[in-house]
Amino acid sequence: MGRTKTPPDDRSILSGSDFLQLNIDDAPVRGRAGWLAAQLRLAISDGRLPVGSKLPATRTLAADLRVSRGVVTEAYQRLTEDGLIAGRGRAGTTVVAAPVTARHPSRPATPPGPARPFPTDASLPAAPPPAPEAPFLDMPSAQAGRSAAQPSGAAGLFADPGGDVFDALREAPARIDLSPGVPDLAAFPRAAWLRAERAVLGRLVPADFGYGDPRGTPALRLAVAHWLARYRGISAAPEEIVIVAGVAQALGLLAQVLRQDGITQVAVEDPGSLGARQHLRSWQLDTPPVPVDSRGVRVDELRALGVQAVMLTPAHQFPTGVVLDGDRRRGLVRWADEGGLIIEDDYDAEHRYDRPPVPALRSLLAERVCYAGSVSKLLAPALRVGWLLAPERYRDALVSAKRNADLGNAALPQLVLAELMESGALERQLRFLRRRHVRRRDAMIAAIGTHLPGAVVHGAAAGLHLVITFAADFADADLAAAALLRGVKVQPLSWHRQRPGPPGLVLGYAANAPSDIEQGVATLATALRSLT
Repeated sequence: MGRTKTPPDDRSILSGSDFLQLNIDDAPVRGRAGWLAAQLRLAISDGRLPVGSKLPATRTLAADLRVSRGVVTEAYQRLTEDGLIAGRGRAGTTVVAAPVTARHPSRPATPPGPARPFPTDASLPAAPPPAPEAPFLDMPSAQAGRSAAQPSGAAGLFADPGGDVFDALREAPARIDLSPGVPDLAAFPRAAWLRAERAVLGRLVPADFGYGDPRGTPALRLAVAHWLARYRGISAAPEEIVIVAGVAQALGLLAQVLRQDGITQVAVEDPGSLGARQHLRSWQLDTPPVPVDSRGVRVDELRALGVQAVMLTPAHQFPTGVVLDGDRRRGLVRWADEGGLIIEDDYDAEHRYDRPPVPALRSLLAERVCYAGSVSKLLAPALRVGWLLAPERYRDALVSAKRNADLGNAALPQLVLAELMESGALERQLRFLRRRHVRRRDAMIAAIGTHLPGAVVHGAAAGLHLVITFAADFADADLAAAALLRGVKVQPLSWHRQRPGPPGLVLGYAANAPSDIEQGVATLATALRSLT
């Protein structure tokens, strides 16, 4: 069996910052400070950096861009001399004025002129030379005749996953849990949360404890608008944002509204999230599969399906980790311009380690994209706080569905989260988590190399999980069941497929210490030997 390896696009190529989707490769070598100042000036002008927003510390932004601190300091100095920003000691550097041509600072706006083109520079992975296309993780010849169903020898939990399978797996006892989608819950910023909570409670008036806007509190919708403008390239007014109980509720609300609009099918990626597929089906939507290959979703296959809507994870495809490349994005926008609707699940885009930032599709195609995100992977799923942005034609219906569902999310957690976002505490938490996750990811890759040398690693450049595949012919559900009997939880890749494919596992690393990760992978190797 071949040695453990990662795909070429997982190599260390970090050259940008999520802040405003800055990519230092775009800057002239001898004019980086001027380029950075111009980018910041443009963001202030078009509303992505409204008056009152904070800039990253010079040391932090320099480290993200991999330039000297002097480059960032000089850029900030130029904007200070222009009267656009001001240093405020320990409070940091803040935008204090906008050019006279800017829109009102409370509403981020799309820059004037034609629609923003899809990036073609280093902010997106370069498209490989044309080659015969095939679904992601091509089936080895031994797998070509296999059924998508798992053999009866697999434990019932893994062989035929029902609607409660994730609840059942969470309840199953295990020494080590390598399930994907779980952040480092021990790293929840309790002290920062308590400080923010005290600050919020100290300024609330009695009326703030009553029923509120079903769209969410104005404070959180404004904070989310600022966050998305700074870190995902999305220009949106607070009025366009609906606060929801996580992406799961966003999908449920969208499903109701789309069915009212006559849409009964939402195509999904294959491989793609079993949980999302189950959720859409629970609202009586069909989910035909669209193959994913090393460049992302196959737009030609999407066209062939003839569906009106598709759900995608373009920044970090689940579970494979593939980034939708520039050519595919351009094909997707052509499909959407012809009447297609995209549901974009931006579930963990902030967790990026070894590649440049990738802008959200919503930033480029607002009226054809329903965008969903949350803090479940950034802070904790227990908060049940997310956001939904939809084209204007669906907005009123979504607000009505949200009102009927629960009258709106609980206001107090929203206000505390808004304080975290606007104070800079959430940014600091993200930087801390990135360093911690990289160590744990590297520990998992090293353990796979030692104990599972025949496995191939995919999607290690970002996220909270990676995928391994095997050339051997066995049922990955059997491997997951054998691992659970030995005290280790994993998810078989076949759970997330609708079509046949090679065996594999989806392994989460964010929630485990390196020593537990090493033990867990060693146990997987023992379980694999029992099958082969």
